[in-house]
Amino acid sequence: QVQLVESGGGLVQPGGSLRLSCAASGSIFNIYAMAWYRQAPGKQRELVANTNEDNTKYADSVKGRFTISRDRDKNAVYLQMNSLKPEDTAVYFCGANLRRSRLDIRRDYWGQGTQVTVSS
Repeated sequence: QVQLVESGGGLVQPGGSLRLSCAASGSIFNIYAMAWYRQAPGKQRELVANTNEDNTKYADSVKGRFTISRDRDKNAVYLQMNSLKPEDTAVYFCGANLRRSRLDIRRDYWGQGTQVTVSS
């Protein structure tokens, strides 16, 4: 069984910063990619940023403000969010593409999400 647990969400004023953390635990053979998605009320879930062995990608709306980083030893991924805007308000989800064993296939796993609210 694999679990992803996010932390670090909360209420912040416009222009402020937050750092989200996500740690994967359980039976993990290899993690190929990790990512952050978000979903605002009434909207579809959208990719915020992802990182794999080859590259890192950001949504246009967060480029220059958000930074994704990964700690392979801890099976963790982080999202540093600066210059936050009210439109960044959403539930942020961590995702990982991984194999649980050498014989397993690659699958996507998701955390439960953490609320980020940007408001004065």
